[in-house]
Amino acid sequence: MPAESLELLSLSPGKTAVDATLGGGGHAELMIEALSPGGRLIGLDMDAEAVAWSRRRLEPRAAAAGVALDVLQRNFAELGEVLDELGTSRVDALLADLGVSYHQLSTGERGFSFQVDAPLDMRMDATSPLTAADLVNRLPEKELADLIFRYGGEHKSRRVARAIVAERGRRGRIETTAELARVVARALRSPKGRYERGRIHPATRTFQALRIAVNRELESLEALLALLPERLSSGGRMVVISFHSLEDAQVKHFLREYSQRAETRLPTFRVLTSKPLRASSDEIAANPRARSAKLRAAERL
Repeated sequence: MPAESLELLSLSPGKTAVDATLGGGGHAELMIEALSPGGRLIGLDMDAEAVAWSRRRLEPRAAAAGVALDVLQRNFAELGEVLDELGTSRVDALLADLGVSYHQLSTGERGFSFQVDAPLDMRMDATSPLTAADLVNRLPEKELADLIFRYGGEHKSRRVARAIVAERGRRGRIETTAELARVVARALRSPKGRYERGRIHPATRTFQALRIAVNRELESLEALLALLPERLSSGGRMVVISFHSLEDAQVKHFLREYSQRAETRLPTFRVLTSKPLRASSDEIAANPRARSAKLRAAERL
């Protein structure tokens, strides 16, 4: 939803904005155009490959547009430290397009998808010590079931965890995406041999749960949201695009808390989207992943 994002961010020349999830730099490129001339864009991403790609793509465009550009490999949970390091106390706009990027999904060796057999990794930051293989092979059955249920919404999580632990007992370790996908798919077959899931692959929810846990995605989002009341300027805008219900619930709860008057304070934000915006049918046809996207926006009072 690039057009909707840019409209709600209300960027103009001379303002300072943050793209908290650079990815391939598509949103950032549009933000540079809107900030020209004299603006500043701070781009963050945990993924070193995304940072390198975005830097090559964006630096010439920012220079031509007269926009100051900072591209950093950082988790957006560290936004406060980043702004302090850059000598900037507040920004005028922030965009966070959450979840895994197209590049990460399409790069098989990163282990985010079961479409390609690859090491069971799933780290957005390749320097992080914890991988999906560590969780799959080390967690006790109950903890693994709880993780898959909480982050993946998999109602048969105990069956999945039991099958994973049994496979560990037979093989020693589960090392690849294909191995894990087969274990989960077998666990979720009905007595008649059919999958108990609908049109999605039966391993989808388990893979989502592991990815969220490996990258501490919900903890990072909570930390980012907590920073915004202090780090957004008066009149500044925030736009968050989420791709699963746990993320959306966090953003919704934050906006509800800070847009209503409490006994001890006045509202901090004005919600700009009474209901989350959804991608158009044309965008979903071009990018099927957009079907689960929900966009929420608010303005700092």
